[in-house]
Amino acid sequence: MEILFYAFQSLAIPLASPAVLGLIRKIKAYMQGRQGASIMQPYRDLAKLLRKDEVVSEDNSWIFSAAPYIIFGTTLALAISVPLIANFGFAPTGDILVFVYVLAAGTFFLALAGMDTGGGFGGFGASREMMIAALAEGGLILSLVAASFLAGEHNLAAMPSQLATIPLTGLLPLFLAGGAFFIALLAENARYPVDNPATHLELTMVHEAMILEYSGPKLALMEWAAANKLLIYIAVLVNVFFPWGLAVSIAPSALAVAFGIFTAKVFAVAAVIAFIESTMAKFRIFRVPDFLFTSFVLSAIAIILIVL
Repeated sequence: MEILFYAFQSLAIPLASPAVLGLIRKIKAYMQGRQGASIMQPYRDLAKLLRKDEVVSEDNSWIFSAAPYIIFGTTLALAISVPLIANFGFAPTGDILVFVYVLAAGTFFLALAGMDTGGGFGGFGASREMMIAALAEGGLILSLVAASFLAGEHNLAAMPSQLATIPLTGLLPLFLAGGAFFIALLAENARYPVDNPATHLELTMVHEAMILEYSGPKLALMEWAAANKLLIYIAVLVNVFFPWGLAVSIAPSALAVAFGIFTAKVFAVAAVIAFIESTMAKFRIFRVPDFLFTSFVLSAIAIILIVL
């Protein structure tokens, strides 16, 4: 049973993640009075990149060639640990510290790939990415620790069932931790107000600067891995910090209801992200630490409320 569950998870995340990107772009277009591209456009973009030839600099090392596969592999390793519509499995990568470390490993190789090109854009993009990651991971880890304290569990798959039984009066720390996690989600996935996921302006791009030298299938893997990472973060947010609606049995009716609830939750988060990106300007890089410190403070307050 667990093998089938892991297989479903490892396929569902990469198959659905481009649609989440398309959904966010479609909602943004609607809010801005535009028609926008189809939700399926990210799939077409990936298919086009996979068919193209690559242009690779002679100065690149093995890191540049291996990084897309390593980064995409880290998202697949995390995909099996995140509860989507049920929480039947307990993957090793589901431990909250392992989860954060695997995410950090993907970020580390992304920054290495940016610097390996030897270009100025990749270098400053990598330095900004590591600064953002270092500031965001404090709030990310503490938000998961707060949820772990409330649940009495440290595995992401086991936490929702315990958190769903908490009475309404005891949910304030969980919601505060959820707010901290959402801020980390925006920062770690290059979303507004920390980064612009669609920019190619030299002085403002962070994530795009690190993958500027990639083309063809390797660029497709980088873009696909970024989409996977976004869906993984959203799945943790909606199923750990809002832990209602997961199936507790393998009955088809229960799984269908859980799938509908999960889809509605993802749509709600996508709408919030699109609203933020349609109503806010990107922060200057020197304002980002203050924003990320808010995540740390919220998660610290949540832990204090739980302990006291």
